[in-house]
Amino acid sequence: MIAVNKAHLIMLREQNLIAEHEANGIGRALLGLDQEKLRNNRYTGKFEDLFFEVEHELAVLAGERAGNLHLARSRNDMGIAIYRIVLRGKLLTVLQSALSLRRRLIDFARKHAETLMLGYTHTQQAQPTTVGHYIAAVSDSLGRDIGRLIAAYRNCNRSSLGAAALTTSGYAISRERTAELLDFDDLIVNAYDAVGGADYVGEIAAAVQLAAINLGRFSQELLLWGTTEFAGIRVADPYVQISSIMPQKRNPVSVEHLRSLLSACAGDAGTVLMMIHNTPFGDIVDTEDDLQPYVWRCLRTLDSVYRLLAEIVATLEVNREVLRARVKGSFATLTELADTLVRKEGLPFREAHGIVASLARRAYRSGMSASDLTVRMLNETALERIGRLLSLSEDELHEALDPERFVAIRDVIGGPNPQEVNRALSVQDAELQEAQEWTQKKQESHEHKFKELDRTIAGWFLD
Repeated sequence: MIAVNKAHLIMLREQNLIAEHEANGIGRALLGLDQEKLRNNRYTGKFEDLFFEVEHELAVLAGERAGNLHLARSRNDMGIAIYRIVLRGKLLTVLQSALSLRRRLIDFARKHAETLMLGYTHTQQAQPTTVGHYIAAVSDSLGRDIGRLIAAYRNCNRSSLGAAALTTSGYAISRERTAELLDFDDLIVNAYDAVGGADYVGEIAAAVQLAAINLGRFSQELLLWGTTEFAGIRVADPYVQISSIMPQKRNPVSVEHLRSLLSACAGDAGTVLMMIHNTPFGDIVDTEDDLQPYVWRCLRTLDSVYRLLAEIVATLEVNREVLRARVKGSFATLTELADTLVRKEGLPFREAHGIVASLARRAYRSGMSASDLTVRMLNETALERIGRLLSLSEDELHEALDPERFVAIRDVIGGPNPQEVNRALSVQDAELQEAQEWTQKKQESHEHKFKELDRTIAGWFLD
């Protein structure tokens, strides 16, 4: 609020809308305000709101001329500008934490680019992949969340100032100048839209809600992987809780908290969207005072989750041997066996698929795994399905069933081949670097502009 006051005063003075001596007096009062006292004051009802309390304090310091600070503006355009300034700062804080998490995910994926694991579809074993390939996918998803938060920031960081109540002003103000002084990237051009539009906060809520839902899916996976039965990962000691009665327990409560916090985050974001729903398109409390705490809270929760998850990922242990053995003991490579029959035998894929599916059912009923399959069994199945033997050798069969080869030959863009995963991670590195530099630049620019307000006003007294 004080920064908005300073920017408006500078603009009024530059536009010669108030006398220099009046501007100087108001400027001294603004610089002399006890902001700590204002922050810590409790609401007593003496003033309708903080705006009028600040106006009173300025009048005490500068006299009646302080009233001219409100020339050509309203609480409407001023309030929206304040909300947007606050929200852009909170977005940058969340983005920094999101980027730190992405760095941990990229590093973790690179470390495990060759760590075999089963990929799942419909919660069932599907095909071999690697931990690095999976985590790179989580990082890509987070990258899109980051992109949506940046887009929400860009639409948020636009100035409503100069819209006044809803029709601008008859005074020759410069909306561009106040936007520049407060480091807004642009104007909300239409004055009615400036005070009536609420999609800037809705867009933030939508981006946060989707980010929370995306990360909630990953936290659910982590909880599954950490079970004794799955035994794929081990959460580090600082992030587990012991049982008060069972000595053996290591409860991964940090991940449980992640999941519940993300649900609460998505809920608060959903509340924001529902509060905007069916409200009039104009200045109204539903989209302002009562709404802001929910969007602040969902941003704060998302930020805390990003920071916590970054530490969990950085200290997570992967049981490579268990994951590898599970792949070896599965039928997950049978897609490659069907592909091999297409390449070697010239069969249509659907026919090859049928042969291998029948083979898998036969092996499963016998309690066998893919490593137990033989050419004899394959030929018996082929005779039943297509009436002829196949020319596949035992070595070719074992090669088709080898999970390392399965992963290695899937080197198409986006595949699990370790070199391809590392290439994709290099692209993610570049995206991360660009976003980090953008975020840092924005934060530094905002801080610089706010300090510049004080220097500009203080400079009036040195002339």
